[in-house]
Amino acid sequence: MAPGTDEAVAAPAAGHRRRHPWRAFRSWRHRRPFGAGLALALGGAEILVTQRASVSVVLAAGADSLAGYVLPIMMVVCGVLIVVNPRQRLFYSVIGVLASLASWVTSNLGGFFVGMLLGLVGSSLAFGWLPDRPRRRPWARRNRRTQEAG
Repeated sequence: MAPGTDEAVAAPAAGHRRRHPWRAFRSWRHRRPFGAGLALALGGAEILVTQRASVSVVLAAGADSLAGYVLPIMMVVCGVLIVVNPRQRLFYSVIGVLASLASWVTSNLGGFFVGMLLGLVGSSLAFGWLPDRPRRRPWARRNRRTQEAG
């Protein structure tokens, strides 16, 4: 095989593996509270879908009806931010719970309970999620025990 042929260019280097896109997504997803953010965002989207008033009616009615659109949008944004920035998940989950509970009053009983419950479950899951910690080496524990005993 000559160095200028297509076969030489197409051959991967030794030890080089291409990751399948689905595997890369799966490993990225497992390092984040993906299900929690998805549930919160879906709850906000469901509440937005159940809103039936047009924008002109909302603007004419005032701030009370505007909250019916602002709170579900906040839920969707918090759901996305929980997935994208998991270090701030506690803050976003508290905002998500408050927006979900407030949607009970402002948005058709919280999107007929479904959106509110999805938001509450997603926020609770995000609040309780902990990142994986690296496993401790057993010899490190043994060395610490011997140091404490001695």
